[in-house]
Amino acid sequence: MNIFFLLLIELKTAPVDFRFPTTNQTRHCFTRYIEFHRCMAVKGESSGDCEKFAKYYRSLCPGEWVEKWNEQRDNGTFPGPL
Repeated sequence: MNIFFLLLIELKTAPVDFRFPTTNQTRHCFTRYIEFHRCMAVKGESSGDCEKFAKYYRSLCPGEWVEKWNEQRDNGTFPGPL
């Protein structure tokens, strides 16, 4: 039964965003992270509307960066415009 469940999972990355035309996706990653947290601030954690942004930044950003940014947000030292 576990094998059947695994076959139903479809892995996707963030869609093409023409604001970021180069192969270096650092800015794309950072922007999606910010979009997710702005969405959460406006719509609340119970809203599912922001989940697409979470999927995007999680597929683009290295986990170490996200951990660091989360710590910075908690400490009030995040460098981005939230």
